[in-house]
Amino acid sequence: MPEARAHQGETLDQLCHRVLGRTAGVTEQTLQLNPGLADLGPVLPHGTRVVLPEEQAAETSTVDTIQLWS
Repeated sequence: MPEARAHQGETLDQLCHRVLGRTAGVTEQTLQLNPGLADLGPVLPHGTRVVLPEEQAAETSTVDTIQLWS
């Protein structure tokens, strides 16, 4: 599993976005992989080691749209 270290003033969401490029679903998985991480507060201490989930292809979804005016 990949690891990262927190930068100064960085939140978990920011760390996930910086390393993995997204936060949707990743932040929750990261909290499960790192017991006690949430106890550190919203801003992670500088240098905190964080285990990240394996990268998965981002799921893309399409939404059908209807044009109301032409």
